[in-house]
Amino acid sequence: MSVCGCAGGGADAHARELAGIPYDLIMSAAASVSHQHEQPEEKRSLLREFAVPLFSALALAAGFIAEKAGAPTPVWFSAYLVCLVIAGLEPLITGLRQLVALRLDIDFLMIVAAIGAAIVGELEEGGLLLVLFATGHALENHAMGQARGAIAALGKIAPRTARRRRDGSDSEVPVEELVVGDLVVVRPGERFPADGVVIEGASDVDQSPITGESAPVPKAKGDDVFAGTLNGDGGIVVDVRKLASESTMARMVRLVAEAETSKAPTHRMAERFTRVYVPVIVLVTILVAVLPPYFGWLSGHDAFLRAMTLLVGASPCALGLSTPAAILAGVARAARQGVLIKGGVYLERLGTVVAVAMDKTGTITSGKPTVTDILPFGSDERELLRVAAGVESISTHPLAKAVVRAATERGVAIPTSSVPEQQQGKGMSAVIDGERYYVGSARQFDGSGPPALDGTALAAIEELESNARTIVVVGSASKVLGVLGLLDRPRPEAREAFARLRTLGVRHVIMLTGDHRRVAEAIGNEVGVDRIESELLPEQKIEHVRELERKLGAIAMVGDGVNDAPALASASVGIAMGAGGTDVALEAADVALMNDDLRKLPFAIGLSRATRRIILENITIAMGVVVILIILASLGAVPMTIAVVMHEGSTVVVVLNALRLLRFRLA
Repeated sequence: MSVCGCAGGGADAHARELAGIPYDLIMSAAASVSHQHEQPEEKRSLLREFAVPLFSALALAAGFIAEKAGAPTPVWFSAYLVCLVIAGLEPLITGLRQLVALRLDIDFLMIVAAIGAAIVGELEEGGLLLVLFATGHALENHAMGQARGAIAALGKIAPRTARRRRDGSDSEVPVEELVVGDLVVVRPGERFPADGVVIEGASDVDQSPITGESAPVPKAKGDDVFAGTLNGDGGIVVDVRKLASESTMARMVRLVAEAETSKAPTHRMAERFTRVYVPVIVLVTILVAVLPPYFGWLSGHDAFLRAMTLLVGASPCALGLSTPAAILAGVARAARQGVLIKGGVYLERLGTVVAVAMDKTGTITSGKPTVTDILPFGSDERELLRVAAGVESISTHPLAKAVVRAATERGVAIPTSSVPEQQQGKGMSAVIDGERYYVGSARQFDGSGPPALDGTALAAIEELESNARTIVVVGSASKVLGVLGLLDRPRPEAREAFARLRTLGVRHVIMLTGDHRRVAEAIGNEVGVDRIESELLPEQKIEHVRELERKLGAIAMVGDGVNDAPALASASVGIAMGAGGTDVALEAADVALMNDDLRKLPFAIGLSRATRRIILENITIAMGVVVILIILASLGAVPMTIAVVMHEGSTVVVVLNALRLLRFRLA
């Protein structure tokens, strides 16, 4: 048996409903409400939410006044009856449904208490109980609605139409009609209708709905843009790369909605507790109603009212809301700041982290390395770069992109490659002009496939690594063609972010990288990591993560979400860095930082710890009120109306306490 329909059920039901609808429909429906209609709609919504408590309270007041004024019994009795029907119909239906399903719901318990009061002639007491219950219900729904609105607001900013360009002419079409490969024109001040790549024009774009960045980001030809982000003062033409229903924003909202239904450990523990607690309370209520009259301690009337008061006071509605409300608010706040947390379990777990393991390339560093050195052995620089770019053109690794970019900037024609093969942690190979070429780390050139490195190559590599260069070796099946040196600078905010992690209680920041020891040490010392593990293969990263977890406790692994997916999955919490627009990153990690700002990492951990603290506060409030009411009700020291006020008040308090997370800022 479970308890409290006003507790986790409301939030979970909403999330299931939202998660089950194609988000292009959600976005279209949300966007259909124009700005000028937002205020009237809000007022109508408030009226709907509080209509039941308002009209039932009026009926109760009318009955009370009529009774005290000496009006005929049918007059005041009818008013009380109207109050009971208006306030009690919905909980009666809900309670009966739960009873049929062999579950004891708070609605059912309240109806039992109200009917019990009416049976013993306390009509106004039963009516007031239901009015207060309905009022508390409305306040809870309104407060929870604010947290849900923080998530739903993401969908409202996505445009419903796009300006599609075909055959030199522009036409306005619904975003659902856009297909991959369409060209859309985005004028200054408009929002982007789809994810894509800029092919013409330049502008500054406000990406805050996706990444949480406060400053606009410059966009030019070749840059990614996201649906729902706001164009600046330049016109842009975008090549659509994703359908509207699969845009980054649509996926974010779906994942956040699904996160609402992912129960946190504290929530599951509370549910296990209530499965035992509720039957015990029902049994105690029956005993309180039966035993005192049997032994002559109380009259049947007084014992029954005391039992009903106990039933109301002991119902753990606030306990059921304690965790879901905090999780919902925490997930919503994170999403607003460009941090996607994929479930309550991960939001809670993130707060237990005592160590953070970090990938280097694209995580601690900017992920935008540049080719600084081109050292050919027996061929010219352009030929070396041509072969390297041909092989790397089929890879998405930041180093591969840097090689391709260097070839393009130097006007080198990139050849078509085929039959690609990847060696995890070592590099790539592919066939160009009928011959297989190898591009990757020095580990790939061990003599087992491509030839081993000779003295000239080793000397060049040592010189480059002493200058903190990352090495890419290029060779064929018969010889080493040359070496490329790349430089990837640390993110400027990395040192600050790691310092803030330590103030939050994260005791260890460890770099795990496949790069050479010298390069890793140069970067690690600059940003202030505590420990460096270098020259690791992907499977070795997994082993290190598991070893760190055994020795230190809960550990978060931060990587790019693509190459580090196995290590992310092995950690207590996997965090994808810079996941905006990256499908694999959104799927691989438990948490995704939607932009490239490492300062979002201490924000996420701080938010998680604040969430855990508020959950503990809520549980303390909820159970404290329940214990007090059980004692007072058992002694007959509190009337039913006061018990209802305290009961409903505690549920509202825990929700309002949870909503403080919507304004969380890292101190």
